[in-house]
Amino acid sequence: MPVYFDDAFVPLSQARVHPLDRGFIYGDGVYEVIPAYGGHYLRLDAHIARLERSLAEARIANPYPAQRWAEILTELLSRHGGGDASIYLQVTRGVAPRDHAFPDCPPTVFAMPRALKPVPTNQVERGLKAVSLADIRWQWCQIKSISLQGAAMLRQQAIDAGADEAILHRGRWVTEGAAANVFVVIDGAVVTPPPSNWLLHGITRDLVLELAAQVDLRVDERPLRLKELLAADEIWLSSSTKEVLAVTQLDGAPVGDGQPGPVWRRVWDAYQAFKADLRAQ
Repeated sequence: MPVYFDDAFVPLSQARVHPLDRGFIYGDGVYEVIPAYGGHYLRLDAHIARLERSLAEARIANPYPAQRWAEILTELLSRHGGGDASIYLQVTRGVAPRDHAFPDCPPTVFAMPRALKPVPTNQVERGLKAVSLADIRWQWCQIKSISLQGAAMLRQQAIDAGADEAILHRGRWVTEGAAANVFVVIDGAVVTPPPSNWLLHGITRDLVLELAAQVDLRVDERPLRLKELLAADEIWLSSSTKEVLAVTQLDGAPVGDGQPGPVWRRVWDAYQAFKADLRAQ
């Protein structure tokens, strides 16, 4: 499998990370996951722009201008063979003697493609099980950091409870899922927490909001109370790999009638049409 590692396309077996790389030692880096359908990226420019914001906020040197990023990622997808794929892209601060202070060194760049599997049919038809958990992560969640231990612990806690995902809250306010953005339907309106430092500014999240508006749904970006989540008519989760899935059970209790709801179905169908148009380009 071809990957991109420090200015070259190489087989994965030849990509070697130095043991003093800051990503390995500190989790000091940022990343992106970029889906592609039929050999066409889903909003590549938006993903690159978010990468640039994450790098700037983490104060990691950006090794390439936006156009060069696009060229590298387009070439990598072509070498993978096109089709439906997901690119994992990571930039760390680089290799330096171990010290907490930021070193003056070139960043390490790694990008890897893999086949993008369809969302499992059973998850589409039955929805997901979720649990609500206190958000134990750091306070700069708008940075797509590779330091994912908190999110991994929360996701595992959900799995240990027999659920698929965790929906997180800080006190009475809902933030996001352990690996997804969250939406609810209240009185026919689609509600989601607004962008802030408490949650990732999801590219798929933005697309879901656009598609909801296109199918004539009311959209409301506002702070979401935990009690509203628990009483919502529908709950959804979105991410690059989940697309947009219904949550049909929360904390062991059914959401609505315990089946994916009709409002979600309208947005799911619009999302599938969007993907079909992208493949047809």
